[in-house]
Amino acid sequence: MELVKAYKNEEFLMSEEARAVRILCEYMEPARRFKAMGIRNAVIFFGSARTRAKPGLGRDFYAEAADFAERLARWTTDSHGEGERYYVCTGGGPGIMEAAHEGAARVDRNLNIGLGISLPFEQHGNPHVELSRALEFHYFFMRKFWFLNLARAAVIFPGGFGTMDELFELLTLTQTGKSAPMPIVLFGKEFWEGLFNFRMLADRGLISEADLDLFRICDTIDEALEYLVPTLERYHSPGGA
Repeated sequence: MELVKAYKNEEFLMSEEARAVRILCEYMEPARRFKAMGIRNAVIFFGSARTRAKPGLGRDFYAEAADFAERLARWTTDSHGEGERYYVCTGGGPGIMEAAHEGAARVDRNLNIGLGISLPFEQHGNPHVELSRALEFHYFFMRKFWFLNLARAAVIFPGGFGTMDELFELLTLTQTGKSAPMPIVLFGKEFWEGLFNFRMLADRGLISEADLDLFRICDTIDEALEYLVPTLERYHSPGGA
């Protein structure tokens, strides 16, 4: 009879008792991979997986996300050495995630990082992320850990429950000092101002006045980059905040 070592016992590794081992793997394997590739900094893009390109049919957030990421990729390629560049990081799936990677790939597809998640619907890898830079997580909280571990800035496009979850966790961690300060762009003025009355939260004392400065609502790529780039450089350049 051939004996099986515990760390090769698939039945055990998939069991409830081994959950801690699986969680640790989702911490250690990405850490090893990013270290080997020299990936330390990223701008994270969040937004709906259901957004599709719609040329000529009103506002096209897909196209804007692609153009935004392309300009960001060109800026960091022109401005930073290879080990200091800002990667474009998303959940690796369709919609706004695919749009951002499509845009960055126009400059260099190696700037794309996809942090995927196993879901029963919507989620699948997009073709603009190299396999070595595409990960799939089982645990949402470990995926979120890696988003925040790499993030130096965030761009949030219109989205649903998942986007709101990621946005408010990011704002909470930044507000409480658990995450380093970073520029956070909410893209699409009509959407964000129609969805949330942030001003009311401050007026009612539910957040502080200073919390309104944790993010910036922007309506154009030019406006967003004029805020994001100098803020990013101020926080993360030598001698920055």
